[in-house]
Amino acid sequence: MMRIAFKMKLHEGYEKEYIERHNPIWKELEELLYKQGVLTYSIFHDEETNILFGYAEIEDLKKWEAVADSAICREWWDYMAPLMEVNDDKSPVSKDLTEVFHIEH
Repeated sequence: MMRIAFKMKLHEGYEKEYIERHNPIWKELEELLYKQGVLTYSIFHDEETNILFGYAEIEDLKKWEAVADSAICREWWDYMAPLMEVNDDKSPVSKDLTEVFHIEH
């Protein structure tokens, strides 16, 4: 199991819409994430900066990255693009974060 974290940026004024679109996420996307070895996945919002902090526990990095090649993920990106900073392909602008501390019992 691997822990990964990353940050994205939400456009101002779209906080409520972003939350609504994730509750719930599309069933097909949720099933794909589980199929690709995603064990847990959370997104947190910093209200002061509109930074979104993503955290996931995954089985395999290549399987996680393969989600981006799926049609359902591309549709999700199109759906979410108006709400956040995105790349030319509509994928979220995302910066990986480095883990500096972890404790587990």
